[in-house]
Amino acid sequence: SPAVLQALEDGLKKADADPSVKAVMICGENGKFSAGADIRGFSSPKRHGGALSPIVSRIESSEKPVVAAIEGVALGGGLEVALGCHYRIAHVKARMGLPEVTIGLLPGAEGTQRLPRLIGVPAALDMITTGKHIPATEALKLGLVDEIVEENIIEAAIRLANKV
Repeated sequence: SPAVLQALEDGLKKADADPSVKAVMICGENGKFSAGADIRGFSSPKRHGGALSPIVSRIESSEKPVVAAIEGVALGGGLEVALGCHYRIAHVKARMGLPEVTIGLLPGAEGTQRLPRLIGVPAALDMITTGKHIPATEALKLGLVDEIVEENIIEAAIRLANKV
């Protein structure tokens, strides 16, 4: 939603400007990282708020390490946010994918560029063209996530952020 995008952008700006902040962690609420955009908003003639692509680019260009704590699902724009992060840690039960292709939409926040750079063209092409959701264990094998955990994802992400 525009409110989530604005909060994410504001939080990144604040963290980047604060010298006491050494790393940033991005997580979702209620056991889900992000299921992506609400497609009902795409039919609006005029969308209010910022676009996702510049925010993902801002995450990627942050001088401070940014860790995605993926729990539940990271789908569509949610996965694209995670792809912009420097590190990704996922709960063992998490699932990731770019399902928008199943309704005729291409990933719009540069996921089609970041995913192949991270996991290679063959695996990325499969995910991008099929909309397949992959489990965290497969994401780890592909190099999509840096670590998977069975414990509290927030605590594990904080440990990873402190380590890097």
